[in-house]
Order: sequence, then C-alpha cells, then structure tokens
Amino acid sequence: MTLRFSQVDVFSSEPLRGNPVAVVHDADGLTDEQMQAFARWTNLSETTFLLRPSNADADYRLRIFTPGGELPFAGHPTLGSAHAWLEAGSTPRGERTENDRIVQECGTGLVELRERNGRLAFAAPPLRESAAPEPGELDRVAEALRIPRDSILSARRLDNGPAFLAVRLRDARQVLEVTPDLSAIAALPRPDVGIVGAQPAATGPDTTAIEVRVFCPNIGVPEDPITGSFNAALAQWLTADGILPPSYVAAQGTALGRRGRVHITTEADTIWVGGDTTTTIRGTVEI
Repeated sequence: MTLRFSQVDVFSSEPLRGNPVAVVHDADGLTDEQMQAFARWTNLSETTFLLRPSNADADYRLRIFTPGGELPFAGHPTLGSAHAWLEAGSTPRGERTENDRIVQECGTGLVELRERNGRLAFAAPPLRESAAPEPGELDRVAEALRIPRDSILSARRLDNGPAFLAVRLRDARQVLEVTPDLSAIAALPRPDVGIVGAQPAATGPDTTAIEVRVFCPNIGVPEDPITGSFNAALAQWLTADGILPPSYVAAQGTALGRRGRVHITTEADTIWVGGDTTTTIRGTVEI
C-alpha cells in the first residue's frame, strides 16, 4: 500500500534541532500490526497515523506509536501531525475554520488545537492523576538518576495519557549533569521519569524558565528529545503550585544536542502547549 508520508520537526525553529515525528496520511487501511512494525522501523520516539474520525466533533483521528507500543496521547506527535494534516490541504470543520481551531481524536479523547502567528498549540488534557510518590519511590528514583536523595526538591506522579514521575531538582545545571542508570529507571514502578530544574534568571528573546529531560527506556526511548505531554502535565502541576508563572518557555533536548523550546501559555482555565513545526521530509511510503 502506497501512502503519503511526512516527517515533521517539532518544538524548534531551527532545522533538525527539534523532535521529529513520522506521519503517515490516510492510514485507515493499515492494521495494528502494520502500524507497530512501521513505528519500529522508523525508530523515532513516535510515529503517527492519520485516520478518518469516528467522533463527529473531531476533524481527524490520530494513532500514536512508539517503537515499543501505542500511546493514548503525546504532545509533539499531536503538533507535528496537525501540521502535516493542514499542510496536506485539510481544513477544520464548519465554524472552526474561522477561529483556527482543530479537534483531534486520539486514545485519550478529544484534544483541541489552535494556531497563532504560525505556531500550533494544544490544550493540555486534564490530568488523570496528580499524586504524591509512593513510599520509598524517591529513594529508588534518586538511585536510578545517580543523584543524592536530598537534591530532589519535590516530585509528583502525573498522568495525562502517558504516566510520568516528575522530579524537580535544584537547577538546570544539575538536570543537564544527570547520567541515569536506564536499566534502573526501567525497573521503577513508574518508569517514565521526567526531571526539571530552574534556569538562572536571564532576560532576552530566548529566555527560558526551566530545563527539562525525560527518560522512557521501557518504550524503546532512552531519552526523549522534547516531550509535549510531559511539559503539559508539568505546567499544570508547577503553575498551580506557584513555582512557575502562568506563561513561560521550557528548554528540552539540550543534553542531546537539540534546541527544543516549549511555549506554555495560560488563558482562563486552559494551558496551551505550543511549539514551532517544520516539515523536513515529504514523500510516500510502501507499507
């Protein structure tokens, strides 16, 4: 089967410095096994498949696969797939054409997106869980991260489709110095671990508030370059607790030579998670 294909770089305005997502268009005829096989073959953190919606309120349906399995939701695939869908000439339904709103159907339900000044953003899905770590969990994660236990300022179990253990460290420098034991992370009760630390105070057009890293060895992604779903959950936690302002920019991917920038904007009761998107490969695939 010959299908249209796009590869989109997400969360960076610089070519090849973001997180790529492979997008297969018009994929309704593919089986689950074919989707998973193609995701393993691309070996990217996520590969997505655009399908006709099954919900009348959605513009399209999206299935998201890692090399190790399917996800109900993920952030950079959401932005990259919406970019590819729009670039292919698709338009939102009805009155949404007038206000730049798109509705994506995926495993976690309906996700709303919008476009402002050429930058796409998605509305952070509601948290399914926001809870304290289990007893002894932070001792184990500190050991897996190879850091002193007292360098963890706070932590939270967060779930917005993917489930993370979010760990707040002293500062961005400590975040970048972490050299984790990935096998120990994979053995944790919650093996998708995200760490965050504050950036030094600075001013200027590229000022970022935090440095972020995410380790997901159990799904075949030792370190994810830039993680929209984690940043969405993190923003809901840290802005509610007053640790971060309602709007800010997060840096991620620095340790991997990337230059990811995640733009968080809070409007009323909605947290929007945005980033730049650029198509780097266009063509067809045989599946």
